[in-house]
Amino acid sequence: MNIEVFRDYCLSKKGVTEDFPFDEKTLVFKVMGKMFALSGLERTPSQVNLKCDEERSVALREEYDGLIIPGYHMSKAHWNTIFIESLPPKLVLELIDHSYDLIVSKFTKKLRAEYDAI
Repeated sequence: MNIEVFRDYCLSKKGVTEDFPFDEKTLVFKVMGKMFALSGLERTPSQVNLKCDEERSVALREEYDGLIIPGYHMSKAHWNTIFIESLPPKLVLELIDHSYDLIVSKFTKKLRAEYDAI
């Protein structure tokens, strides 16, 4: 999967926006203002950071050694850096969905109501 396909998929999800809050090289995807994915656009090969359940993170890092690693500049327990061009596209989509769902599941009641109204 290339970064354009990754971007299109993230933006197709409900309530998602993109911006560059850190610098002009780091693209961040947010659902209702909460970050669920980011990518350093100048990194080669293409890499993205996605939130992940702690236990699943460990299992993924073992299974995809070197292709899924602890999150670069992120909480290593809750974020993974994944090399999207080297992994099966179906897995990348699944990991995007997992990250997105983790964030949505932690919404406050107020934010959940706003999300549900979209």
